[in-house]
Amino acid sequence: MLKNYLKIAFRKLWKNKVHTAINMVGLAVAFGSSILLYLTASYEFSYDTFHKDADRVYCLYFNSADKAGKPEYSAAMAYPLTPVLKTEYPEVEAVTSYSWGAGELTYQEKKFEKNIQTVDADFLKVFSFPLLKGNINSALADKNNIVISKTTAENIFGKEEPIGKQVLVTLSNEKVPFIVTAVIDDAPKNSTVRYDALIRTEKNPGYEPIKDRWTSQNHQVYVKLAANTTQANAEKRFESLVNKYMKTSEEEAKKAGRLKNARGQYLSLLMMPLKEVHFDEITGWGSGMSKNYIYTLLTIALVIVLIASINFINLTIAKSFTQAKEVGVRKSLGANKVQLFLQGWGEAFMVCIVALILGLSLAYAFLPQFNKLFDSSLSIDNFLIPDNLIISLISFILITLIAGGYPAFVSSRFNIVQVLKGKLTRKKPGALRNSLIIVQFSISCILISCTLVIFTQLKYLRNKPLGYSKEQVISVPIGNALNNQTAVQQFRNELSKYPGIEAVSGSQINFGNGLDGSSSRSTYGFDYYPNASDTKNSKSILTDWVRVDYEFIKTMGIKTIEGRDFSPTFGTDSTALIVTESMLKQMGEKHGVDKFLMPDSAVGKQKIIGVIADFNLYSLRRENRTITLEMAPKGRVNYVLIRTGNQNLAESMNLVKNTWKKLAPNEEFKGSFINENVDRWFNKEERLSQIFSLAAGIAIMLSCMGLFAIALMIIEQRTKEIGVRKVLGASVSSIVNLISVDFLKMVGIAFVIATPVAYYAMQKWLQDFANRTDLNWWIFALAGVLLVVIALLTVSYQSIRAALMNPVKSLKTE
Repeated sequence: MLKNYLKIAFRKLWKNKVHTAINMVGLAVAFGSSILLYLTASYEFSYDTFHKDADRVYCLYFNSADKAGKPEYSAAMAYPLTPVLKTEYPEVEAVTSYSWGAGELTYQEKKFEKNIQTVDADFLKVFSFPLLKGNINSALADKNNIVISKTTAENIFGKEEPIGKQVLVTLSNEKVPFIVTAVIDDAPKNSTVRYDALIRTEKNPGYEPIKDRWTSQNHQVYVKLAANTTQANAEKRFESLVNKYMKTSEEEAKKAGRLKNARGQYLSLLMMPLKEVHFDEITGWGSGMSKNYIYTLLTIALVIVLIASINFINLTIAKSFTQAKEVGVRKSLGANKVQLFLQGWGEAFMVCIVALILGLSLAYAFLPQFNKLFDSSLSIDNFLIPDNLIISLISFILITLIAGGYPAFVSSRFNIVQVLKGKLTRKKPGALRNSLIIVQFSISCILISCTLVIFTQLKYLRNKPLGYSKEQVISVPIGNALNNQTAVQQFRNELSKYPGIEAVSGSQINFGNGLDGSSSRSTYGFDYYPNASDTKNSKSILTDWVRVDYEFIKTMGIKTIEGRDFSPTFGTDSTALIVTESMLKQMGEKHGVDKFLMPDSAVGKQKIIGVIADFNLYSLRRENRTITLEMAPKGRVNYVLIRTGNQNLAESMNLVKNTWKKLAPNEEFKGSFINENVDRWFNKEERLSQIFSLAAGIAIMLSCMGLFAIALMIIEQRTKEIGVRKVLGASVSSIVNLISVDFLKMVGIAFVIATPVAYYAMQKWLQDFANRTDLNWWIFALAGVLLVVIALLTVSYQSIRAALMNPVKSLKTE
């Protein structure tokens, strides 16, 4: 019996090759694209879940509010915090600081550039990274111990035993000896915390001067709570810590006119669950991967499958009415509803299973391109995870039951008498079909509108003036390859002989996202006294603080409003400042030159020598702050900036690269043009635009395939009507209009439904940007026009073909 059912099902599917092909191709594309999107979302949600006690591990952050009550967040912590938590708060089982860093490891004259993180002794207790060699309690017990990753051990020692060996780590241009005490497994790709080697926090070059200062905050802190402690209880207990050790910060907030936060405090020390750190968008220390982005991927995967399923349901139900006599005959011969349902569902299952195999093949074939396009690192192993296999299997069964089961259920309930008399009718012919078509095109319209809005916002961000000239400027990360105090002058000396080089300078912070992947932000808050004799009336100043080298303004092409650039001609420039125009507004001054600021009492008063136009030092997602520039002859300048007047950019880059090889022959060159760095700011929006474009394309293709098949079927059913109309004198255009107008009405309804949904969704999305474009009406109008044109082109082919058909043949059609 089963063999007979399969044979009949195969014959029916083969007989209706066009509809079978449309269903199979549509489902295959839907399955393939949805599998890739689901695996991407699943991978992102897997970050940091592998730790044994991940539910008890948290990252600390501060919450405050500005003068308008707008919340502000920071994950930068002070060095005294960790020992206080460890000794005074029993709720904390283990605690560790964590600071990103890059350093040079040397072993027997071999040098290796590695990511060396500074942590506390409890690091291996907070995180459960497998320890391959060594003891968890003694691995970081001494300040001169170093723990290296598996890959680092293989790179440096090969097959040699690493434990007990001495390596040299370059810290502040000095090689410091460390003893290897443990080898830790490499951090998985889905880990927020990454490392090549671990050393104690006390060895951080900037540790000693600020180890007891609560106001100097420059690293993250992770805590592991005791098993009997909740997050809410711990945060409540931390209120006493803020009151005891950070009273100065609260007093400064009051004095500056800041409001209390949502918890009724000027400053709160809160905890972010480890599993949420990957999605951290509020403190600026996370990856910036929004959960909304992941939910968008899942939603797109769902709607693509939904559109393909709608096609399947529409075509199968429509075809079932043309094959109703077969059902009537089967019923008259004794077939019951269950048997008819299983027969219909079996045909659908055959189509779905073939489509799934094709979809998996498509997903596997396009996996490399997908990874490249969306900056992912998926592999076939991600699909073979038991949880993903189970979810995929359940989803497939549900899809086949809904997409194939409903049409089978409808056909199994046909009235046998009406079927055999050829009088099968429905109360509302086409109501379900039309509703499903409207749903399809509503989804397509939403995706088109979202794609256009994202594209418009991306164009707006790319074209927005940044306040500096980003073209023809090369940024070179110094790292530990050169002395940070002399690197800029070394480049200046080497490049001065080339007429194409216009200016050379340096900066503590890079412009855009460079190839070294590093980013940082230094913010100063202090009081400004307009009148030195009046110590009561002060203004609260908050500014981004950047240390730079000579010729910075010239190199970056920033407009000078007042005063001058830093110059070696003036010996006093070592303590001088340059401020942006908005800084003057904070100070309440019309002119800034010769005014004095005292951001740090240890340094003393610093004179302003220049005022420059505002410029965007950070991503346009963020709200731009005032900027203060300081000369850094003794400070850390991390990037050399080179402006070239040579129009041959490749030649200029090669010149800078050769200079680097001369100064640091054994180190990798990571120089890049600043305009490329700035473009990387928009990688997230670029990927989102590509995802929506791809999803909209797939949705439109599937919708048009379904519309094409439905139009074909309706024309087949109205062949005689079309023949009669032609005999009676109907023109080709009137017949095309007759067939097309119903579909265009449905597209119009879809546009009306989709537009407010797309408008609301994009309005919420744009709120994440400090700089954003307007939601213009023409964007949604254009989406509607595109939808109408696409639908009209899809239907017109069949409509014109039917209108041109010989009426004699039409009237002979049964």
